[in-house]
Amino acid sequence: MTTTDIHTGNPTTADAAGTWRLGDRTINRLGFGAMRLTGMPWDEKPRDRDDAVAVLRRAVELGVNHIDTAAFYFTATRSANELISTALQPYSDDLVLTTKVGPARTRDGEFEFARPEQLRSQVEENIRQLGRDHLDVVNLRWGAGLDKSPGPVADHFGVLAELRDAGLVRHLGVSNVTAEQLREAMSIAPVVCVQNRYGLTDRADDDLVELCGEHGIAFVPFFAVAGAAPGEVEQQGQAELAAVAQAHGASPAQVRLAWSLHRGRHVLAIPGTGDPAHLEQNVAAAALRLTADELALLDGLGRAS
Repeated sequence: MTTTDIHTGNPTTADAAGTWRLGDRTINRLGFGAMRLTGMPWDEKPRDRDDAVAVLRRAVELGVNHIDTAAFYFTATRSANELISTALQPYSDDLVLTTKVGPARTRDGEFEFARPEQLRSQVEENIRQLGRDHLDVVNLRWGAGLDKSPGPVADHFGVLAELRDAGLVRHLGVSNVTAEQLREAMSIAPVVCVQNRYGLTDRADDDLVELCGEHGIAFVPFFAVAGAAPGEVEQQGQAELAAVAQAHGASPAQVRLAWSLHRGRHVLAIPGTGDPAHLEQNVAAAALRLTADELALLDGLGRAS
């Protein structure tokens, strides 16, 4: 599909997907994920710093006002938080920065999980790197990818609730959790978002998406288009996906993003990239409207997986 509005000739902007109230902040449902800004660990060389800064500034120009980041998004020479701070300060009043705590990375790049008493220092690290006096939204990142269980969600989420009460954090969310863990967190403090791996052909959390909708909680899928590793894109249903994309003059990636946004008004999107052209394609997906028949076809692909 074209990346410009057919009526005005201007670039499609993120507000084309509508808005969501994240706590007391209104954001466009099409946002931006900062993980790929620094380049990925397997890249032969770091992503160009000027390109990363340009992508962030262009994202905001295109109406993106929700950026997802974390202090552990870094390579040997790049930090996502530092790039955001450099590119976007002074921050606009409507920009919402969401970050994650829980995991930390050693100098060797290995992940370790914070004890509850270490979470304050992680929150303060994000505040310092981003140049803020508080954080808009902090997600407690949980679950898979860790060598051992961090313990009960309540022990960690309770600390974040205390930091929220102290004014360091405005709103709280959880990431990579089960429905039971979400309910555990909700019993301690309000949860404004859940960030889990989810996509067209990665549908283990269908019930959790519905649960979030019932409680007015934003569901924010990561890896909705592709996985973390090179070439990690589900091959199932590629012919059907390609047919829907062709009907709209769109790419399969844009259809995947549009499908995610069609899952409910509470579902957000945070596709990430370090390429300006790819950014505009992602934002253009905000305007892609799938028909009932197309949605039924695509839904069938996921349920068959």
